[in-house]
Amino acid sequence: MENVRFSIIENDLKWNSESDQAADVDLLLDKRSISSEANSAGVFSDEAHEIFARQQQNQILWELEEIEETLSATPRAKHVLDMVRSGCFLELMADSSDCSLALICCSVFGSVENIQYLLSHYNADPNAADSRGRTPLHFACCRANAPIAKVLLDHGSDPNRWDAKKEVTSLHCAASSKSVECILLLLRRKASINIGIEKRSALHYAIDVNAVECAEILLKYGADPNTPQVYTETPLHTASAAGFAKCVQLLLDHNADVRSQFGEGKVTALHLAAENDYVECARLLLEHHAEVDCRNASHQTPLHLACLSQSIGTVDLLISYGANVNAVYRDGRTALHAAIVKQSRCLDCCNALLKAGADVNKADNYGYTPLHIAALNEFSSCVYTFIEHGADITARTDGHVSALSFIVRRTPEIIPKLMQKLDRSIKANDHEIGDVDCQIKLDFRLLVPSSSMERGETELLLSLIEVGQKRILMHPLCETFLFLKWRRIRKFFLMSLAYHTLFVLLFTLYVIRVFVRCCKEGEECLAPGYVSTIGYLVIILNLILLGKEVFQMAHGLHGYAKYWENWLQWTIVFGVLLCVSPKILQTGDLLAVPVWQHHVAAVVILLVWLELMMLVGRFPIFGVYVQMFTKVAVNFGKFLLAYICLLVAFGLSFAVLFNDYPAFENIPWTFLKSITMMSGELEFEDIFYGDYAVKFPVTAHIIFLSFVLLVTVILTNLMVGLAVSDIQGLQVSATLDRLVRQAELVSRLESLFFSRLLRSAPTNLIQLCKRSALLRTSRDKLQFTIRPNDPRDNQLPEDIKVNIYKLVAERRDRNQSLRRRQFENNYNFFSRSLQRQQELPQRESLQPEPMFPVPNKTPQNLFHMHELLRPRSATNVPQQLRQEQEGAVQLKNQANVLSAVQAEVQAIKTQLGELVAKFERFSENATRKLNYSADELCRLRHQQQGQSSSNHHTHRHHR
Repeated sequence: MENVRFSIIENDLKWNSESDQAADVDLLLDKRSISSEANSAGVFSDEAHEIFARQQQNQILWELEEIEETLSATPRAKHVLDMVRSGCFLELMADSSDCSLALICCSVFGSVENIQYLLSHYNADPNAADSRGRTPLHFACCRANAPIAKVLLDHGSDPNRWDAKKEVTSLHCAASSKSVECILLLLRRKASINIGIEKRSALHYAIDVNAVECAEILLKYGADPNTPQVYTETPLHTASAAGFAKCVQLLLDHNADVRSQFGEGKVTALHLAAENDYVECARLLLEHHAEVDCRNASHQTPLHLACLSQSIGTVDLLISYGANVNAVYRDGRTALHAAIVKQSRCLDCCNALLKAGADVNKADNYGYTPLHIAALNEFSSCVYTFIEHGADITARTDGHVSALSFIVRRTPEIIPKLMQKLDRSIKANDHEIGDVDCQIKLDFRLLVPSSSMERGETELLLSLIEVGQKRILMHPLCETFLFLKWRRIRKFFLMSLAYHTLFVLLFTLYVIRVFVRCCKEGEECLAPGYVSTIGYLVIILNLILLGKEVFQMAHGLHGYAKYWENWLQWTIVFGVLLCVSPKILQTGDLLAVPVWQHHVAAVVILLVWLELMMLVGRFPIFGVYVQMFTKVAVNFGKFLLAYICLLVAFGLSFAVLFNDYPAFENIPWTFLKSITMMSGELEFEDIFYGDYAVKFPVTAHIIFLSFVLLVTVILTNLMVGLAVSDIQGLQVSATLDRLVRQAELVSRLESLFFSRLLRSAPTNLIQLCKRSALLRTSRDKLQFTIRPNDPRDNQLPEDIKVNIYKLVAERRDRNQSLRRRQFENNYNFFSRSLQRQQELPQRESLQPEPMFPVPNKTPQNLFHMHELLRPRSATNVPQQLRQEQEGAVQLKNQANVLSAVQAEVQAIKTQLGELVAKFERFSENATRKLNYSADELCRLRHQQQGQSSSNHHTHRHHR
């Protein structure tokens, strides 16, 4: 496990603080400490830590207490300090060292007159130093005391003198104290402005304390904003690490180099600004052409550091300047890997990166994608966001752990959301759900990973089975997908079944012709001529089977070893090689067949047909029956192991009591006989009343009766009940078991076409097989449309269509209920608001006058609120009035909306009334016309009858 360094290291918060660090520096670091990666040039690098700590120390270069402590270590220091405070210098004439010490003390505690007096009357050395090499001019500039510094310089104090450690000069002290007067005074006295630039110049100290005016003067007088040595700290690094935007702007205006790198980490100013979320500094650096994708020693870009420190503002800025969101640093991690840390801005950083086109499925050197890390650290919001942006939940690490496995164990609340996404992948058009023209579209893109052209399309379903979420396969989308996949890939399975069937038939014919015939010794016994041909065909087919098993094993040994059928195949392969003897094939002499081959042939022919049965059981329609057999057989084996002691006990007892009976003469066969008697074959008459005498009749009858009751009756019925219980359980879960077997079979067949072993195979053939197996290459691609109410649509089985129809119908009813409930709530709210507005004038007339007058008090701008019940005071009345006015405005707006709704309702009622009146008028006219038509029809009928009768009379008259 140590080889696989979990990327979770980025999420274990660990503060990178030293034990002797100041408390306020800890507070500054606490805001930005992200992870344990800070120890290895990660967030808050060692360079940034060093700058922060030094800036805090340099705000006051030397504390007054520290100076007193240093001076107190000097002999006679207390005596000198007392004289300096009292202003009496008569005793200093005795010792010149006392004069130097007094001068130092006066530069710290004294006044200009004391300094002038010591230099003029006692010839005190202006370049005298304490134990740390600090002169009076150092202290005067550190205390920003320009008059004392001027006096010291007038008496020959050296402005370029270092302290004992050669860290600071007087100019450094003046810059640290933000003293513009001291800086100008020193520069006019020829102080070296770039002294110490190899490490830290006066400009560095001015930037440390954000002394913009001092830095501007130093730059005006020729201070170099860059350092002559590489990988040293420049003033731009200092300003960027502290977030001093004005100093950064000043340095950039004086041609500071934005490309310079600092320290072993080789960080640039942009790295420091990005990791500390100083957006303005980063913007200034980028505007002056800082490289947005520059890398430090760990190959981190500023975007990586900004994501690790959750600097969302800097992340957006860097992205807007074209930062590469897919750039990788140590261990192959991207900015999206770095953004997943335990802070509140994690989701914002991830959303910004994803919006900029970050690869959500990019894996690090150990196979961990951002989805793995988010799930491993229980960031459910990030996990769901990644899934929404197309993250592959079937992606596996180098240890073959899928992201779905982490999701199920660490963020199980994502599973219901995944089910909701499956539901949303089934959509119906705008027609009524019971209409014939209603179309339902199924989108399978959620089930198919984005890299399915290299890995297959059933990885997600197989992963669901592995992590114990196989019930998701019963979702209509998954069930439809499996049905379509099986329809695409079953031709390959049928080819495999045909091959195994041919192999079994040929081997069976060979066994019958070679091992079943009885040949007497001394007679010539030859096999038919076609046996040799069958034997060679069996050998060829067996070698093909051997090659197939070797290919599957090389394709994936881990998955290959899990299925016991593969080991059965190896047994068959070696058994067939032992049975088919080349000598028999050449000579055809059956008498030359050794006896051991008969034993092998008997076992192999059984295994061959058993394997064919298991292969047929992979068909969806036959699978449940074969599974019943295997499940009962496995449980019977467990059952037999549990009660084997009972069978052994009766077997040994029978061997003692019936030792003359042939079946019990041999101890091993007594066990087989006991199991046979368990099935009901007791042979009571043969044992007790046959040709063999029973030596112990009483004991034998008692033991035999015990066997009948305990084994034949109780144990056998218990076994039958267990088998019936297993079968009933399988029938209940028959659909789910069928889907699981179907998914495993499809995945196993499909994975063979994506094996790395086929890279040398003909490309056109492999692509043809992939196009035939993949659903995305079919006519419907990854979207499938059905008409559930159209009897002519027979693309799917009826049960699947019913499940899809139920899902869509229930969702539509649920959405309509929610919309209806929401409308009712809004309507009730508007009604209550309008009623409250109408009752408001009456309430206001009954209430006493307020303590403070309300301006423009009218019923239209007052709103009765709960705050009115509180005691009025001078602090809450203005706020109360403002809330009343805001409430009145909101109520007025709501009343306007309600009035508009009531007006629309009234208009609809008016239109409905007009339509009803028109319909009534139309009905009356139609009734009138129908009556008129009926009368006319009757009249015409009477006329016709009268005319026919008159014609009849006329005819009779003529006759």
